[in-house]
Amino acid sequence: MPINKTATACLSLGRLKKAVLLGGAIAGLGLTTAVQAQDVEVPGNIKWTIPFGVGGGTDVWARFFSPWLSESLSGEPTIMIDNVPGGGSINGANLFAVRAKSDGSNWLGTSASTQYPAMLGDPRVRYDYSDWTPILATPTGGVVYAQPSLGESADTALDALLEQPVKLAAQNPTGVELPVLIALDMLGADVQAVFGMRSRGEGRLAFERGEADIDFQTTSAYLSNVEPLVEAGKAVPLFSLGVLNDEGKIVRDPAFPDLPTFNEVYQARHGEAPSGNEYEAFRKFFASGYALQKLIMVPKDTPEALIDSYRQAARDFVDTKAFKKAAAAQLGPYTPVIGETVQRHLDDAMSINDATRDWLADWLQSEHGAKI
Repeated sequence: MPINKTATACLSLGRLKKAVLLGGAIAGLGLTTAVQAQDVEVPGNIKWTIPFGVGGGTDVWARFFSPWLSESLSGEPTIMIDNVPGGGSINGANLFAVRAKSDGSNWLGTSASTQYPAMLGDPRVRYDYSDWTPILATPTGGVVYAQPSLGESADTALDALLEQPVKLAAQNPTGVELPVLIALDMLGADVQAVFGMRSRGEGRLAFERGEADIDFQTTSAYLSNVEPLVEAGKAVPLFSLGVLNDEGKIVRDPAFPDLPTFNEVYQARHGEAPSGNEYEAFRKFFASGYALQKLIMVPKDTPEALIDSYRQAARDFVDTKAFKKAAAAQLGPYTPVIGETVQRHLDDAMSINDATRDWLADWLQSEHGAKI
């Protein structure tokens, strides 16, 4: 049968049109989220509940982020910080859970002391993280260090640490020191924790006075207050807690790239990676208290387009040189984590299975006389 060139040409043209249309549709899908984020109507006034007092760490953090977020959002909304202190952040979080609107006009700033009570089943907690969606998280790290009388190097100090009881001045067994206490226990240290410190700063001062053999500080406090002690030969760094990468693996802290993580020290000492219920407890409280130390949350039924808009606004400024320069003093060498990565890490951190919870309850009771 002879070939009809006209028909063939028409068919080819038809295929070309379909390909162009299909390509346009695919490209359009890639633009949908960005267009929605740009076109969505952002509330003119946003109330950002901070369940801590004015001048505290989370308040300062929120006031640092507020202008960046406002300027990056459509319409440059007014972001009002509403401080609702009490109960170690539980009061403000409870109030937000009851009163927050789902129209994008209400945000909540949380910290480790908001996450931990929810994870530990504190009866005062009336909020549930599954009812909220994260916009952004900022991580921090921390370092465990020892008196030089235990040893002049990390290895010799660790050897001594595992051969004799050591004192640590701490706030309470279920606070920010919890993953540190678990880590030290897993290494085999006999830690005699002296609780009642009003802050980690008080713990550091006890260390400086020689009343504590070991201490722990988060990154900002370590860099400003402990590094001078290290340089003066008055403290020996042992290990860092590390940070989470996007896949959820604990890796070296960018603030302390030459310092091994707890995981590395454990593996070197025991010949295998840490595992079991005790490690699960460490990993989850480290993730919720350090890798996701501070969070911006909104009610879960906030319109998806608004959630996308808030996340995109954060992405827009986080990568700028101006933000990185300004953030260096406020956040250290840590990059904020945004969107689905935060959600994935938060879901994992806040879910504790019964076996891990039972181990934690028994350990807290037997080692530190605390009940959950």
